[in-house]
Amino acid sequence: MILTRFLKHFWDREIKSFSPKDILNFLIKITNNNKQSTKKLRYSLLTAFFNFIRYSNGTQFQNPCDTPILRKIFKEPKNPPWAILDKEIVDEMIFRTVNKRNRLLLELMARGGMRIGEVLKITPNDINDRKVVVRDPKSRKETEVVFIPQKLAYRLKEYTRKKEIRQDERIFPISYQAARMVVKKTGDLVAIDLKPHDLRRHAATYASRSGTPIEIVSKVILRHTNLSTTQRYLGKVTDIEAMRWIDSLHG
Repeated sequence: MILTRFLKHFWDREIKSFSPKDILNFLIKITNNNKQSTKKLRYSLLTAFFNFIRYSNGTQFQNPCDTPILRKIFKEPKNPPWAILDKEIVDEMIFRTVNKRNRLLLELMARGGMRIGEVLKITPNDINDRKVVVRDPKSRKETEVVFIPQKLAYRLKEYTRKKEIRQDERIFPISYQAARMVVKKTGDLVAIDLKPHDLRRHAATYASRSGTPIEIVSKVILRHTNLSTTQRYLGKVTDIEAMRWIDSLHG
């Protein structure tokens, strides 16, 4: 724990004697090679510690953590904006994928919003018409249900029949790395650096921008626990998109 390390390191110092330089040197020492988010957390804990002493005991001193330079060095990292894939691009990638297994793999992510690990686990037993049961999902529930388009459900059923896949066998018996390579090569078809989660994110953004209520996007397509997580997926709306929606709403 950071406070234990701090007190052990400075056991002979008085609270009022600390300077911002002392804090900076200590944090640099204990956060070397850590992620920025970890650095921010440890800085915040140390700041809270000094604030507690200051306000609970009426100690009149400036919190040594509370300086512009320290706040800047240990600020929360900005998440880079996610690239939003246009439907036309996703459709082109899928249509140009000749291998039927690979195409189904891609569509379950791009049309159904499934995670790559979820797709790799499904068996014919998990499919009931347009519903796919996800077992041991990320939410730690026993199961979750994914709804897929009718055409995709039909092709998935035909694929399992023609390949004579048993009811308890995995439909996609490949490794996680192999599946990621399928996705990467698919992106290469249209010269983009494609990752599996880009397809799941596309399922959400396309649904949202087609007028699907955010509650449906969140609870049905992405199966998120709260809306704030979903909102991060949807990205920013450009000025052009905003004007297009306004025109659509008001003629």
